[in-house]
This record gives sequence, structure tokens and C-alpha cells, in this order.
Amino acid sequence: MSGASVDVQSGAGERSLPEEPSRALRSAIRLEWVTIASQIVITVLVAVVSGQSQAMKVAWIDDLLSVLPPAAFLIATRRIRRPPDIDHPYGYHRSIGVAHLVAGSALFAMGAYLALDSAMTLITVERPPIGITVLVGWQVWAGWLMIVVMGVTNVAPVILGHYKMKLAEPLHDKVLYADAKMSRANWTSALATIVGVLGVGLGWWWADAAAAIAVSISILRDGVSNIRSAVGGLTDRRARSYDDRQPHPLVGRIDVELASTGWIDHAVSRVRDEGHLFHVEAFVVPADGRPLTADRCAELVDRLRCLDWKVHDVVIAPLPELPAGQAFPPEQPSAEQGGP
Repeated sequence: MSGASVDVQSGAGERSLPEEPSRALRSAIRLEWVTIASQIVITVLVAVVSGQSQAMKVAWIDDLLSVLPPAAFLIATRRIRRPPDIDHPYGYHRSIGVAHLVAGSALFAMGAYLALDSAMTLITVERPPIGITVLVGWQVWAGWLMIVVMGVTNVAPVILGHYKMKLAEPLHDKVLYADAKMSRANWTSALATIVGVLGVGLGWWWADAAAAIAVSISILRDGVSNIRSAVGGLTDRRARSYDDRQPHPLVGRIDVELASTGWIDHAVSRVRDEGHLFHVEAFVVPADGRPLTADRCAELVDRLRCLDWKVHDVVIAPLPELPAGQAFPPEQPSAEQGGP
């Protein structure tokens, strides 16, 4: 793919991503296509050797579900390039959040079903038959094939997850982060499945269903965390970091920039996470004797947008006083009068 920058669209119009995030986005798209291709191969291999094992069945469905986050990411990255229209004046960057919610909901629903199904298998004392198979003329316990496949097929997801994790932060992409986190943790599901199969080989009939429940709970937990994060973003929660651990540092930088503007007496901001980009509403109270002009507002917009490529839509709202009844973060100390 060429090294040209990637264009994004929002209510502020078209804007080319800087070279670093543009390159990161192209790399992420390539990695997600590789992920989908590898997961298809892995799913087929696991299905071939799964037999009657409940743990292997759940592992197979887990591998199949692993296609959802990368597919959601690829669909969302195509939609965000669509220009704003009358019905979508802010553009289509919320597609990232919608994709996040869809993937999380699917994981939650399937995890709940598999946990219930595996629990019923354990309650009804179903004993999974893992028999003998013939491989190039040799009789081999089928469990060994299951173990080998589970071990080999989980190398690629862990490696891909490592590379995707490094791209999630510069892109501020929560879908990519969730996908990377799931991929890197894939080995835990594989280990649980291997332990379950070995348990059956040792005569512990319950080990297979117990391992299946463990994998199901892992899927369920991924679904819950994805839904919580996606719903928070779609309900206009204050912009947070890509991993949801803290408010995004850019929010504080915006408030500091507003406070350092000489013609502003008081200022607060509301920053909405639109996906890759942020929408900023700045409420400003001009200082006495400092006439408010369109040029000053335009200059302030440019300064805020220069803070980071993620600051895209900026609205300056001059007011005689800060609006009452609004929940704003603590106001930054204002600069001394004498600014532009």
C-alpha cells in the first residue's frame, strides 16, 4: 500500500491524518486481514480434530468468534471515511463505537450460551469419548492431536495481538485494543482446553466440561468488558484513554490551553470521544476589556487543533458566565491578562 496519508471525515470537514497515525492505521488494517485469514485456518483445524470433546467444541466456537473484532474494525474503518451528510453532521466516526458494541454483544451472548451448555454437560454427567485415530498408518490417541493443534494454532494470535496492541494507543482505537487484548490472552483458553483433554485421558470425565466452562467464562468476561467500554463511549462519557483506565490526557491539555489564553477570563471544556477523533466544546468567558472577535475564536480553534490530530471538531461558545448545572472538570488557573 502506498505511503499516502489517510483522509478522515467529520463535521469539521476532511482532514488528512498525520503520517504516523496514517501509517499505523494502514498497518492495523493489514494485521486485521491477516488475523481473519489465520483464524479461518485455525477454526478449520480445530473443527477437524475436535471430536466429541466439549472443551474442543467451545474452543472451536471461541476461534470462530475471534473473527468478529477484526471484521468490526475493518467495517468501521471503511465507514469513517464517508463524508458528513444531513443526517450525520458529525460524520461516521461513531461507527467505531457501534462496531465495538456489536462485537461485545456477540461475545457476551455466545459466552453465556456456551457456559450454560457446558454446565449442563457437567450436570448430566456426559462422558466425552476421545478414541483412537489412525495417522499415516499409526494408531494415535485423538487427544494428542487435539493438544498439538491447540498448542500450535495459538502462536499466531498471541504474536498478532502483540503487534496490534502497539498500534492501539497511537490510533486511540478501542476496538483494536479489545481485539489485541483478546488475542494476547488466547493462550489461556488454549491451556484450559489442553488441561481438559489431558484430564479425560487420565480418566477425569469432568475435566473436559470444567475446561469448557472456564473458556466460556473467558468469552463472557471479554463480552462484558467490551460492552461496558462501548456503551460508555456511545453515551457521551468523558473522553478516556484507549484502554479506559483514565481520562484521556488530551482533555487536560485542552483545558490548559484554554486557561493560557489571555483574552479568556474563565473557560471549561466538554470533550466527546467520536471514535478516532474528539469533538470539543469550549465554553469561554471573555475578560473585561478584551473584545471578542471572530479572528480570536478562529485562532483559538487552530491552536486547539494543533495540540493533537485527534482534536478535530472544535466549537467555541462565548458566554457572559459559565453555564450553571453542568458537570465540568475543575477549571484550570487562568493566565494573567495581557494575552493576544
